[in-house]
Order: sequence, then structure tokens, then C-alpha cells
Amino acid sequence: MGNYIPNTPAEQQEMLKECGYSGFDDLYRDIPESVLLKEPLDIPAANSELSVRRIIEDMAEKNVVYRHIFRGAGAYNHYIPAIVNTIADKEEFRTAYTPYQAEISQGVLQTIFEYQTDICELTGMDASNASVYDGAVAAAEACEMCRDRKRSTILVSGTVDPKTVSVVKTYSFGRDVKVILVPEKDGVTDLAALKELLTPDVSCLLIQHPNYYGNLEPMEEAVEAVHASGAKLIESVNPVSMAVLKTPGEYGADIAVGEGQPLGMPLSFGGPYLGFMATGHKMMRKLPGRIVGQTVDCDGNRTFVLTLQAREQHIRREKASSNICSNEALCALRAAAYLAAMGPDGFYETAVQCSSKAHYLQEKLAEAGLPPVWPDQEFFHEFVTACPDPAKVLGALASEGILGGLPLPGGRILWCATEMNTKEEMDRAAAIVKEVTGA
Repeated sequence: MGNYIPNTPAEQQEMLKECGYSGFDDLYRDIPESVLLKEPLDIPAANSELSVRRIIEDMAEKNVVYRHIFRGAGAYNHYIPAIVNTIADKEEFRTAYTPYQAEISQGVLQTIFEYQTDICELTGMDASNASVYDGAVAAAEACEMCRDRKRSTILVSGTVDPKTVSVVKTYSFGRDVKVILVPEKDGVTDLAALKELLTPDVSCLLIQHPNYYGNLEPMEEAVEAVHASGAKLIESVNPVSMAVLKTPGEYGADIAVGEGQPLGMPLSFGGPYLGFMATGHKMMRKLPGRIVGQTVDCDGNRTFVLTLQAREQHIRREKASSNICSNEALCALRAAAYLAAMGPDGFYETAVQCSSKAHYLQEKLAEAGLPPVWPDQEFFHEFVTACPDPAKVLGALASEGILGGLPLPGGRILWCATEMNTKEEMDRAAAIVKEVTGA
């Protein structure tokens, strides 16, 4: 980095002297001796750009890239139309920072407004924010939206993605908020246990539909029970499933959240992803982060602005309802571009293919010796099978270039299918499994 430091050694010494230090060692005098670096770091000598490129390419070749994927669990392999990359790669859009100066940011503000509109249409809600960091953060922020002085306990269904549960617990730990897991029964939320846990101090229930196991939850009963107790219901959804399932708005959920990765984001080793949030009119002023609104200027032209809340609402530390100060603008742009490219018919077809192919895969795996754990449960595009030796089955698939499902505790595997999976590769995977199991 030395070549990029604009001041000279003489200027550095002059600045140190002006600050009252005799040198750099004196500058760090308050740091404990035990943590000071006594000798240079073991860093290789500088290389040319060509040499570095060759080294990185050699390292990259060690990565295993699967062409055939049957794993989901929160991140899904979907087809992304080429135009999505074309639009998102435009230099003027390559920023995640919130466009505070509306008069010079109309293009970015419009893309966010269109993204918010898309999310509202998908979820059946009235208002959406300009996105948060990922789906787990969206769920945790939604739980915080529901909390008040009288109601501070959070219920989370045991069928919610464990990664999301972990983030909710982290948020709550810092605020001294109690989080209670509602037991699962037969692969879905135990409604009897839920009703017993809905005490007067409960602020909300976080439920995932389809849930972590892919099963469809009894949403009508859950919403009725939660609202009867005076609490609010947060529904975490897979956005693709919204093309064929009832929306959170139709169920009567108070807040809809989810991971927007299926909307045009590649898997990318885990990110960056996109957390979407939407709610009704009653709670829209509690939405964290940025909200873009449409208005007109002094000449009557359509314009876009940040609206409903001041930036300072989220940066006053202990008084803030949220500390989310930015948004995933580039990922939100990708989502809007993806939905525009797919259109209603294409998006619906994607959902139908995901579901139909997952049901076909379940049948083939059952014939190959991996029966479904919950054969009577309806599911979208993920399901769980029993498996006496997951490591052996998944290892055999991996040796043939196939990424199998996610191993779960208790000799189970969570499988997933999307529109990217063909009948031929599903048959091939089932044949490999059958050879391993001897079914």
C-alpha cells in the first residue's frame, strides 16, 4: 500500500510531531506490548499482475463447481436471463449506498421504487422498504418491529431456517429479549404447542412458509391463533413460491419477509444476497431502512424521493428502532430486472416447474430407497428423505459431478429441485442412489 499513501516520510514525521509524538512507536504507546507486531508479516514479495493472475487461477482450479445441483436450504440454483447482468453491470448502478440527493439520483431511486412495487405485488402487502442485507436480517428486523414495552417475547417456529433463528437470537440477545422456539410436529409447526405459548407478553410469531423442510405450514390456523392472542405474525416466504401459493397478505400476515436470492442473484459462495420486507399500512412507518416514494416536482413531472422517515431515525443508537442505515440497492435492481424479464407468465412457469420437478424427484428417490420422512405433507420444491448413510449416498453423487441434498441430523437429507434440473439428470441421480442403497 505504500505506493498509494500520498504523503512523504518527512510529512509523516511532521504530522507526528504536530500531534505530540516522537515517532510511530510513540503513536502506539498505549497498545499493550503483548499484541504489538515484533517482526514483519510473512507476506510473499510483490509479483507482477500477470504472475498474480496465474497464482489466483491455479487456486481457483481447486474449487469444485457442480453443474447438477439438488441442494437448496435457503440458496437456490435458478436460471438468470442474460439481460439481468447487462442491466446490473451498468456502471451508474454499481453502488449499494442510499441515494440521499434525489435531484441527481432519479434513475437509482426509480429502480428501487420498482423493486418495492414488485415485492408488494409478490407478497400482497401495501408497502416495502428498499431491502436489507439478507433474509435472516429481514426476519430479525421484523421481530423488532413488533416488539413493545408490554410485549417483548418472540416466538419462532422450530421449522424456520436455523441460520435465520441464529440471527434472530443474536439481535434479541443484545436487547435482552426472550426468544422461544415453538416445537415442530410432523415437519410443520405444532399448533397445539403454539397456542399454549401465546401468552400476553408475546409480541409476534415468526413462521416460514414453505418451511425449512419445504413443507407447507397450516397458515390459516397459525394466523388465527396469533391474532386471537393480540400478537402479530411474520411470514418468511420463498419469493418464487408466491407465484403459485397464497400470499402473506391473503393469509392476513402482518409482515412478510424473505431472502431475495432466487430473484436473479447467483449463488456466489453465499452472497451478496437480498433481504426483502413488506407490511400493511398500519405498520409501514415501522419499516427499517430506506423507503422510496413517488411524487411530482414543481412542474408536475413524476419524480422519486426517500419518504416516510428520516435517516436519523436509524442512527440514534439506543433510541433508534433499527440501525439499518443502507440497503442492497444493486441486488434489489437485479431482482427488479429479473422479474421484469421473466414477466408474470415466465415467473409462474418457473414456480410450476420447481414444484413439479421436486415431486418427480421425490418419487424417483423413494423408488431408489430413500422414502420421504413426511409422505403426507404437501411441499413446494424441497422435501426430506430418510437415508441410513447420507455420507455414502452424497459421496457417490459428488463423484459423478452431482451436488446432492443437504444432510440433516438423524439420517435425513433435504433435497431441492428447480427449473434448472432436467428429467434426465434426476433419473441419473436416482439411479446412482439406487446403486448405493441396493433398493
